[in-house]
Amino acid sequence: MRLHHTPPQNPADPTAGAPAGGTTPGGAPEGPVAPPAGTVPAGTVPVDVPEDDDTEALSPAERYARAQRRAAEARTQLAGFRALYDFPLDPFQIEACQALEAGSGVLVAAPTGSGKTIVGEFAVHLALAEGRKCFYTTPIKALSNQKFADLTRRYGPGTVGLLTGDNSINPEAPVVVMTTEVLRNMLYAGSSTLRGLGYVVMDEVHYLSDRFRGAVWEEVIIHLPESVTLVSLSATVSNAEEFGDWLDTVRGDTKVIVSEHRPVPLWQHVLAGNRMHDLFVTTPDGAQDSRQVNPELVRHAREQQRPARPHERAKMRAADRERERRRRSRAWTPSRVEVIDRLDAEGLLPAITFIFSRAGCEAAVQQCVASGLRLNNRDERQRVRRLVEERTAELPDEDLHVLGYFEFVDALERGFAAHHAGMLPTFKEIVEELFVSGLVKAVFATETLALGINMPARSVVLEKLVKWNGETHADITPGEYTQLTGRAGRRGIDIEGHAVVLWQQGMDPKAVAGLAGARTYPLRSSFKPSYNMAVNLVGQFGRQRSRELLETSFAQFQADRSVVGLARQVQRNEEGLEGYREAMTCHLGDFTEYAALRRQLKDRETELSRHGANQRRLAAVTALERLRPGDVIHVPTGRYAGLAVVLDPGLPPQGRPGARPEYADGPRPLVLTAQRQVKRLALVDFPVPAEPVERLRIPRSFNPRSPQARRDLASALYNKAGHLEPERRRRRGRAEAADDERIAELRAAIRQHPCHGCSDREDHARWAERFYRLQRDTQALERRMRGRTHTIARTFDRVCSLLGALDYIDGDKVTEDGRRLGRLYGELDLLASECLREGVWEGLAPAELVACASALVYESRQGDDAFAPRLPEGGSRRALDDMIRIWGRLDALEKDHGLSQSEDYSGQRQPDLGFAWPAYRWAKGHGLDAVLRDAELPAGDFVRWMKQIIDVLGQIAEAAPEGGSVRPTARKAVDLLRRGVVAYSSVG
Repeated sequence: MRLHHTPPQNPADPTAGAPAGGTTPGGAPEGPVAPPAGTVPAGTVPVDVPEDDDTEALSPAERYARAQRRAAEARTQLAGFRALYDFPLDPFQIEACQALEAGSGVLVAAPTGSGKTIVGEFAVHLALAEGRKCFYTTPIKALSNQKFADLTRRYGPGTVGLLTGDNSINPEAPVVVMTTEVLRNMLYAGSSTLRGLGYVVMDEVHYLSDRFRGAVWEEVIIHLPESVTLVSLSATVSNAEEFGDWLDTVRGDTKVIVSEHRPVPLWQHVLAGNRMHDLFVTTPDGAQDSRQVNPELVRHAREQQRPARPHERAKMRAADRERERRRRSRAWTPSRVEVIDRLDAEGLLPAITFIFSRAGCEAAVQQCVASGLRLNNRDERQRVRRLVEERTAELPDEDLHVLGYFEFVDALERGFAAHHAGMLPTFKEIVEELFVSGLVKAVFATETLALGINMPARSVVLEKLVKWNGETHADITPGEYTQLTGRAGRRGIDIEGHAVVLWQQGMDPKAVAGLAGARTYPLRSSFKPSYNMAVNLVGQFGRQRSRELLETSFAQFQADRSVVGLARQVQRNEEGLEGYREAMTCHLGDFTEYAALRRQLKDRETELSRHGANQRRLAAVTALERLRPGDVIHVPTGRYAGLAVVLDPGLPPQGRPGARPEYADGPRPLVLTAQRQVKRLALVDFPVPAEPVERLRIPRSFNPRSPQARRDLASALYNKAGHLEPERRRRRGRAEAADDERIAELRAAIRQHPCHGCSDREDHARWAERFYRLQRDTQALERRMRGRTHTIARTFDRVCSLLGALDYIDGDKVTEDGRRLGRLYGELDLLASECLREGVWEGLAPAELVACASALVYESRQGDDAFAPRLPEGGSRRALDDMIRIWGRLDALEKDHGLSQSEDYSGQRQPDLGFAWPAYRWAKGHGLDAVLRDAELPAGDFVRWMKQIIDVLGQIAEAAPEGGSVRPTARKAVDLLRRGVVAYSSVG
């Protein structure tokens, strides 16, 4: 069931207060904008519409019915809940709460800042009223901490608990806030804390698209007891109905409630030079028309990009023209300080500026400090100082300098700060608190700030619309744009929010409008069976039941839906095939049979041609591998065709075939051509083998960068071999075909067939060719259909097969080793289990075990393995070598079981040793300054990785065999790591 709310254009929050100033920068008048009296916008569900107080026109029966209805409403839980808020609830919130109270689960999809969490809080209210438990799950620890604080303020510390892996506060409370992973682990462990659970709120449920962690959401949704009511809160997604249909299938009655209404309207701008342009045309009623780009902005864009006029070009040299173009472009892109000044003058602070780089965020703060910018008055500066000192009182004094504390405080007192994952968690929390309280007016943040943390602003600034995605610089998507700009507009404070895009050279206003006009993005499952998941499922349900459970995943649900579309296409193709079959009918005989003979002949000729090409390619590679420096060859084709002398044969590094991508297609000889060019050739330059025709001595002093040396050697090459006319060998597939018996048989059969003499033979043949082409397409579609059916279950079967080969499961039973694997959660769960089974970590000192545990969680940001990482000496080095050896064995096993080729399985990535040395040194008690210098990591990254190591060490301690040394060593290691900034950071 879908309830779609589309409120009137440019609505205003009834509790919003008008900001100081005349009119808004968007040109809209101040104050709430109400819809015309007596109108209900199309698509709006008329929920909780105030009734006319004039009861004189009603009959006594109607007045009695109204009184009874109001009395009934007053007795609902929703009535008591609404009284807790000093503002009226929106229609979509009321509809969702009513569905919950009626016993249905709900999926609420609404924009950032629209108040989705009201519905989650009503689930808490219902649970407490019914004497049941409510778990409130979030995707990140920071959001869990924030929600815990909110609910504790409302219900008191005795009623609310927190479980994040790092923190365990009052875990048996009736309301517990936790990360989704914690709930998943509880379900697999059959935790007693689940008793009495009535409601689960899954905040930011669209996280299930996350390719690294999204599977956890689906696991929880599938495995929750049927008696639990699920409340799913999502950003606006374009396929909410599809997700809701799946929830309805696996969880029972689920109402889908979609609101595309932003409680605080969002104005879109482009800041170019010192002018703030509206992105869209403003309509007479004061709204923005997202279908019409501001023509003035388009005109300015053309002007900025136009080349110099003819009379200007005559006066300017090329270099001057380029300088002028760059000057004009820079004039259109304001500096970061200018942007903040402009926003301050327009009354558009507080603002978040999204910069897709940590270094860029820090540089922005430094630029603002250097400019002398101050956004806080004296009283505000003192309040900032007091709060910062209070929040950082437990940080060791000796670490303050290395943490950049004094520079951090200076910027905060001025009213601006950075916010990114590389910062110390305590510092990020301070920025968040000061921003919400209005003591920080400008924050320069990476996109991670858009993920759940409650930091709304009056304005959001996007410096660029391109970001690094881990592989390349790519344009941000409409979904990312919506998520980022969704922070603009504080409900109850602002009557409108503002999204500001900074002008960049070459910007197309229409492309920006395309981003701003697209409000949704699709939710795609990232579910993949893991080893840990497999042993836990088999242990609880057996293999067959586990297989059936996985078939209910959203991933399989989406795959099955795509099969429906493929099946329709196959049906259409089959109708087309029947038409082609009729069109190629021949009165002389069976033309299908005749066409099949022609097809077989063509396929055989193609096969022989391909075979000949492969043979020639193999011969060319073999010939290149035999080349030596000084060989004179003839390059047969390409730009460098002709005589050349080999300077370097270009073979792959010895013992490492294919280790470098440039050698993937064979040797790449470096040659000097007769035209004095030094070039590295590739296999594509040698369609026929390159045989040496002469030998030439290359002087030891030859320098390929010296024009004189190249000229002398080219002259020697011409004198030595110029008289040779290379033999041109042309091998034709037809020559081979002429000697092929099968081809001779097919040609004879074609000539003897009755249809060969048909006067319309070639017309029939054209229809037959279309028939075969469509038949091939149809067969490909059918293969895709078979491939998408039961894909998750097939991957699960392969995982179980591998686990069976390693004796983790035996049919429907989980072995002792399998139960240990079931207690290890993480990307390298199987590797950790194998290390425990083989005793790799037995006898290690605590700091050495820390170094090994780091390899299970750490991943280099740059993926640069050009330099071997520094490793501790002693037992940890041996253990790390053993871990790499075991990983290699597991990697080969995954290939043997068909897992490495499966799209539905990510596999065990290679352990990353890049953090082993810093982790070891921290465990040995070295100071933060020295450790960070070695690690070349920001403090925030260091703390985050240390938290993850602590987490995996806790798992190892739980899973390690009793009686060995690993269990006590892991616990000692955790104690060693929890010191200094690691101990005082509440967010991982």
